[in-house]
Amino acid sequence: MLRINQLKLPVGHTPEQLKKKIIKSLQIRERDLKQYSVRKRSIDARKKPELYYVYSIDLIVENEARVLKCTKGRVQKVSEKPYRIPEHGKKKMSLRPVVVGSGPAGLFCAYLLALEGYRPLIVERGAAVRERKADVAHFWETGVLDPSSNVQFGEGGAGTFSDGKLNTLVKDTAGRNRFVLETFVSFGAPEDILWEQKPHIGTDILIDVVEAMRNRIIQLGGEFHFHSQVTDILPREGCLVINGREKIRTEAVVLAIGHSARDTFQMLYDRGVCMEAKSFAVGVRVEHPQEMIDRNMYGTHRGKKLPAASYKLAEKLENGRGVYSFCMCPGGYVVNASSEEGRLAVNGMSYRDRDGENANSAIVATVTPADFKNTHPLAGIEFQRELEEKAWRAGNGKVPVQRLEDYLKNRAGTGFGKVHPNIKGGYTPANVRQIFPEELAWSLGEGICRMGKKIPGFDDGDTLLSGVESRTSSPVRIVRNEQYESSISWLYPCGEGAGYAGGITSAAMDGMRVAEAIIKRMYPG
Repeated sequence: MLRINQLKLPVGHTPEQLKKKIIKSLQIRERDLKQYSVRKRSIDARKKPELYYVYSIDLIVENEARVLKCTKGRVQKVSEKPYRIPEHGKKKMSLRPVVVGSGPAGLFCAYLLALEGYRPLIVERGAAVRERKADVAHFWETGVLDPSSNVQFGEGGAGTFSDGKLNTLVKDTAGRNRFVLETFVSFGAPEDILWEQKPHIGTDILIDVVEAMRNRIIQLGGEFHFHSQVTDILPREGCLVINGREKIRTEAVVLAIGHSARDTFQMLYDRGVCMEAKSFAVGVRVEHPQEMIDRNMYGTHRGKKLPAASYKLAEKLENGRGVYSFCMCPGGYVVNASSEEGRLAVNGMSYRDRDGENANSAIVATVTPADFKNTHPLAGIEFQRELEEKAWRAGNGKVPVQRLEDYLKNRAGTGFGKVHPNIKGGYTPANVRQIFPEELAWSLGEGICRMGKKIPGFDDGDTLLSGVESRTSSPVRIVRNEQYESSISWLYPCGEGAGYAGGITSAAMDGMRVAEAIIKRMYPG
């Protein structure tokens, strides 16, 4: 197979124009092009408003040697390395493995184990995804929180109520990334996630994908128990305790618990599982008109031929703080993502079409264990909780929202200007700045103002800030060895909650790695 890169065509081109461009670039006849497929596609806006799609194309042609000679290095011969599940180990697994959590890490771990005949049992503290969707909608409508079924907890994990972004910076030579994308497509995700530079599924479609994946795991012999929280572990007995009463014996437990399972982290710490505090980031959600972002990124009105534009920004301040955009949601919504009573956290979400009026993203500042003023492994959790309690009080249980001008002047706003909030859940004008320690509050404001020099209008006084964005990643890392085991040998920490991933794709890939470790060690009984 051959691959040609940097094929550039104007936005709005036809499939026939792409084919002609391929034939011309290869210097071949049409009948010599046997097959082609898009490998990657991105937008080149460097000469905006002249916009181009840039392609990498995989090809099968007549007489490869001649094409390689004629194109003089512009075409490369490539060989795909498909993902391979490792061979089974020599130790018999007498008891079925248990996967704790059904986010992307847990689901992909369970999927691989199911494919190989291990019949995994998946225990999830929250609800199945459709029941969970109804619980979340009820919370946004009424403010009545279900602590076990919400934006953070339940089938699909926290990423289910997000933008569904699937890009990752993880270096992957084993083919796991491609396997994750192809698996999502096989369960109903749009095929374009295989080639778009910034692939995303969207909350509306993710729900169907997650449900289809669960049904396949069940067909392969797996089993799901919802509303089943691990409330204790018994290390000597090799047991999990579910909901304070049911015991499950096992030889392998995958801890894919997510970044918000604070009570579970405490229980594991109390049981002697080795863990450590890690750096993360906190900040606000900012909202701008999507049309303003489109015009800045594309130099023109987006129209129907282009996707809602995104951005990625970062600033390094004199005080040493890094301030950057995170989880940008074009045409999306800010959502009340709380999971504990009396504490409030926000996140961002987009549907597949990304057709909301506003763009939003987290603007966050790095925090390290030095900020916690406490060396305890769980100190980062308490730092998050303090901010979330202040956010809850600032809005009296509703999402607190503040205009940027008011934030910079540290005054409580009473209304909104040109930008109206696109928020799932109740919201109210409040002083968001007062949620943060002053040095951190200043850093966020300064970072946003500097970002205005890169995207004109980003620092407009009517820009909306909502708080608090506190769940960017896990504040804890559960220590594991090269065999992916924790300090208790039959516990396998996994995914974002355990501190080894950041986002849907990287969490899914980590779930695969842990499944591989179990497979290489034992064979199913």
